[in-house]
Amino acid sequence: MEKICIILAIVVYLVVLLYLGFKYSRKNLSVSDYYLGGRKLGPYVTAMSAEASDMSSWLLLGLPGVAYASGICDAFWTALGLGIGTYLNWLLCARRLRHYTEITGSVTVPDFFENRFKDESHILMAVSAIVIVIFFIPYTGSGFAACGKLFSSLFGIDYFVAMIISAIIIVTYTAAGGFLAASTTDFIQSVVMSVALICVVCFGVKCCGSPAAISDYSNSLDGYMSITSMFSDSGAVAYGPITVISTMAWGLGYFGMPHILLRFMAIEDPKKIKLSRRIGTVWVFIAMSVAIIIGVIARCMSHVGVLGGGSDNFLADPETAVIEIANLLSTHGVIPALLAGVIMAGILACTMSTCDSQLLAASSSISENILVSVLGVKVDEKKKMIIARITLVIISIIGMVIAKDPASSVFKIVSFAWAGFGGAFGPVMLLALFWKRTNAPGAIAGMISGGVMIFVWKFLVRPMGGALDIYELLPAFIVSLVFTVVVSLLTKEPDKDIIREFDRVDSLCKG
Repeated sequence: MEKICIILAIVVYLVVLLYLGFKYSRKNLSVSDYYLGGRKLGPYVTAMSAEASDMSSWLLLGLPGVAYASGICDAFWTALGLGIGTYLNWLLCARRLRHYTEITGSVTVPDFFENRFKDESHILMAVSAIVIVIFFIPYTGSGFAACGKLFSSLFGIDYFVAMIISAIIIVTYTAAGGFLAASTTDFIQSVVMSVALICVVCFGVKCCGSPAAISDYSNSLDGYMSITSMFSDSGAVAYGPITVISTMAWGLGYFGMPHILLRFMAIEDPKKIKLSRRIGTVWVFIAMSVAIIIGVIARCMSHVGVLGGGSDNFLADPETAVIEIANLLSTHGVIPALLAGVIMAGILACTMSTCDSQLLAASSSISENILVSVLGVKVDEKKKMIIARITLVIISIIGMVIAKDPASSVFKIVSFAWAGFGGAFGPVMLLALFWKRTNAPGAIAGMISGGVMIFVWKFLVRPMGGALDIYELLPAFIVSLVFTVVVSLLTKEPDKDIIREFDRVDSLCKG
């Protein structure tokens, strides 16, 4: 009976997603509608879809797992960096990017880079589109893998079959409804995530006895509740300043995330961005804080013997903490089982909300930017829509191939892709929006150097350990920033038309 209730909750959730996909398919009359929703997003959908597409399954699996295994320190600094990055991205990029892309008629991030610098050679668009493809296809595959692992562990079916089914559902509503469907479903998914977080916390506290009991146990573990050291079985391990800076560097990734930047470009009224910023930032800080608390609660549940088999038998995989709590909740009756289904749907929502946005961004880079703009393929709007959907399906198939191995590390892929976008696009985006002296050669140099440094630092430098064991996003961001500035200064100044356009955007943002 419990399984039936869980399945029922998830099926209802998936049916709603598919319904929205087909509903919005009738509103996609052009490529601009398909990839940007005709710039018609309201402030609430903009805010919550941006943050839902950002969090991915990391919110309900990764972050609680880190807190469960090693205490709050690593999770705290990661969440703080991401929270600050979220706020600064809304504050610095949202309004300027919205005005700039409307003035230049840009519907994708590569479009913006080319139109911002009037690059008639299309080199900048090609480079930025290739960066998106390189990092988004495996990122999408990691999302399919996460869905497959959830369904496989929940229903005991073959991982590959579970992954294929979940991928087909995501592809169906995204290919049909485009950006409006993805954004609206992301809004719904953020609500489902929030309900899931609340259910897990309330049930976990009940199992542990009281908040005081959780606090007493957590504080009894050396270093577990510290933000300057990490907990381990052999005692507290110091968390130094370099590690803090490296961990908080996750926040730099926001400035280069295409699927988040697209939400800024799509809001209907730029004056409502301030409201969206407040909603999105508050939700992110609360959601990540609750996710960390869930990890602490789950650790206490293991200690009291209700999760993982007793005080000496903790979870073998800390990242399954929320899944295990949901399974435990489902044994307490019909209503709790339905709530457990909502929690499972919340985990699914985390993954799907990121996956659909990544598919659209990668699809637009190939169909709109590479085929149409760079290679000059001449097609009308109707054929463009067909190409867009076919491209999305092809990318999905490649993602499924990448995700076919159940042993693949979802979160290592996510971490690497996040660094790739932050290092290649982040500095270029900030300078393009705020420094009028930036030019096309500088932007190209910044993208290439930042993208290359991700691979160099990840696979050659970081393995050396010690002071060099820094998250690759930070050195790549710095290198990209330096290259963009230096090459821009050493090459020709931007034309007067580019300067006038920059000044026009600047005046709109100050007005």
